[in-house]
Formats: sequence, C-alpha cells, structure tokens
Amino acid sequence: MHGGGSMYEETTFTRDCDVVVIPDGYETTIPEGAIGFITQILGGNFTVQMTNGYLVRIAGKDAEAIGREIEAPPEATVDDDGNLVVDSEAIWERLRSCYDPEIPVNIVDLGLIYECEVDEHEDGTYTVKVRMTLTAPGCGMGQVLVDDVEYAVKSIPGVETTDIDLVFDPPWGPDLMTEAAKLELGLM
Repeated sequence: MHGGGSMYEETTFTRDCDVVVIPDGYETTIPEGAIGFITQILGGNFTVQMTNGYLVRIAGKDAEAIGREIEAPPEATVDDDGNLVVDSEAIWERLRSCYDPEIPVNIVDLGLIYECEVDEHEDGTYTVKVRMTLTAPGCGMGQVLVDDVEYAVKSIPGVETTDIDLVFDPPWGPDLMTEAAKLELGLM
C-alpha cells in the first residue's frame, strides 16, 4: 500500500531510461536497476514515483524499460479508392490520448486545445495545425505536452507535418473544462 491507500505497481528499470522530472520539466536518466512505483498510466505514458519521492514521466516509446508494452500506433483510415484520409475527428480522438502527467484528465477535456485544423495537400498528405495552451504559463511540463501533442498527431498515418502553436491568450481557466473533467476532478 502506498499513498492514500491506493495500490501502486512497483517496477524495476530494466535499462537506463531518459525521463522528465515532474513538475519541473527537466530531463534526467534513471539508471538500470532503479525501483519506482507506477502511479499513472495515461495516453501511453507513465508517471512513476521514485523511491526518493521524485515523480518522473516515462514516454510511451520507453515502456519496455519498466516492463510494459509500447502502445501500437493508430490504424490508417482509407477512402473507397484506398487513399489515406485524415479527418478532424481522428485528430480530436488522438488528442484525447494526451494527458498532463499530474492531472488524470485528457487535454481536450481540460480545455487546453483551442483549435485544430486539418489541411490536405495535393500529394495526399496532411498538415495538422493545433492551437493549445497550458493550465499555467510557467508550467515546466509545457514543452513535454507540446511534444506529446506533436507525437500523437504525427503518429496518425497520412499526417506529414504538424504546426503546434502554444498560446496564452486567452488564458486557460477551469471554465474551459468539460463537465466530465470537472466531475473527475471534484469541481462540481
């Protein structure tokens, strides 16, 4: 038992692994053999509390370093002629797989995504533009979230380029969250 009576899964690092320290956002390496407790698994990424109390985020691509499987990329969507199709609904669905490492609600329901635009090119590839914000301008995890959004969107077959625009106007506020997010966080 660990932290408030909930069970966290103990894990041992099977190799050296690059991680991001929460909430500061700086990168470090956890050595092979280190022990931690998986506290959150969301969006294919892992939040692990180390035995020294530090929280670190492990990217999904490094899942095997803690004995987990790497999440499979989304399947391609094709039209009747066999051409790749990327629609905004697929993008929004993929964005719902991105989470702030400290908040168990996806970034869409948190209200962090202001805009999402899909542009098709003549060669059948797509560019996706996302306008997003953070819960706080000084958030050390900001670049990590931007990178997560870029990775998630680029993992969709057919998306060639992304343009992720991090903005702070209008500023984020709890009023931008969905009802479900407010319920999840006990704000209703």
